[in-house]
Amino acid sequence: MKLWSKGYQVDKLVEQYTVGNDHLLDKRLVIYDCQASQAHAEMLYKIGLLSKREKDQLIQGLNEIITLNNEDKFPISQEDEDCHTAIEKFLTDKLGETGKKIHTARSRNDQILTALRLYEKEHLGQVKEFLKKYQDALTTVIEQHGEIPLPGYTHMQKAMPASVEMWLGCFLASANDLQMFTHSVEKLIDQSPLGSAAGFGVPVFPVERQYTADKMGFSKVMDNSLYCQMSRGKFESTILHLLTQIMFDLNRLASDLILFSMKEFNYLELPIEFCTGSSIMPQKKNPDVLELMRAKFHLVQAEQQKMLNIVANLMSGYNRDVQLTKEPVFNAFDVTLESLLLITEILKKIHFNKDICQQAMTEELFATEEAYQLVNQGMPFREAYQKIGEKFIKK
Repeated sequence: MKLWSKGYQVDKLVEQYTVGNDHLLDKRLVIYDCQASQAHAEMLYKIGLLSKREKDQLIQGLNEIITLNNEDKFPISQEDEDCHTAIEKFLTDKLGETGKKIHTARSRNDQILTALRLYEKEHLGQVKEFLKKYQDALTTVIEQHGEIPLPGYTHMQKAMPASVEMWLGCFLASANDLQMFTHSVEKLIDQSPLGSAAGFGVPVFPVERQYTADKMGFSKVMDNSLYCQMSRGKFESTILHLLTQIMFDLNRLASDLILFSMKEFNYLELPIEFCTGSSIMPQKKNPDVLELMRAKFHLVQAEQQKMLNIVANLMSGYNRDVQLTKEPVFNAFDVTLESLLLITEILKKIHFNKDICQQAMTEELFATEEAYQLVNQGMPFREAYQKIGEKFIKK
């Protein structure tokens, strides 16, 4: 039975089209929906809409669902449409009339917002944790190998002297900024939408939104109930922008690692256990992981653009379009967390060919220094620039 059922049958094609793969995606949200439902049940008891016995039964039933879901034994069918229906159906089958009371003073609209917000809070915590491990790996490489010289490049041509510390230090500095960005995004989404119902609040009942927010660990309530609906997609696009920025860095680092590990450069060697081979060329040691990491930046960027495209031009209030915003978030978190894990492990095991790096520090890298030495002797910079430039042009 659908939560909105009013006694008529919907055409099967409509069900297939409107539900799509939502019932499969919602497997990720079951635990978060149950956590929010437990806080909601506590609030209904507090304002006198549930007895203590009913509240305890509902919380116990929701715990049972969490256990079943963890064991992959809580199915959600296309007929259910989503996890909300499957959960309420389970509670009603188990508890009868008590199960039917769980949806009092809320809508599927604030249900899904709250479940998503809890999912996003937990996964942003994982992003911070994985970013920290990535930062630690960069720091360790710099401490162990930072003094090794490397050519610095502009226009993909040798430019000026650099080092492993300067090269990887730029990624570490960016990762530090990404941690600040992650903290800001966490703060933005740490707002409870529960109790906003379909976007216009709950009439009659004195719902205590701060009480449920506290129960779920949110720092504040979203005061304007209509903004709760407008925030769906808006907050998610901010999360996806963060994940895109992380993948942007990993894209650039992957490109450098691929280039510097080529035999033509040979500044470093990638750990063999993170490389693959060729089906025809027995000598190959291919950086497939890094190539895919480089490409997956574009996948995450595409999810961000998809999100913005879906929610743009919608009038205020709930619109079914936003159902399609769940999958981009799930996909982007999956790709980013997996990529951070892999790049961290690769960094732990890269090997630098110190002698080759030293040999690569050829004379032209010091041309600017030579020009400045002439300036120190009193020559105008532009004249010094021309003099040294002529020297290397002749070579």
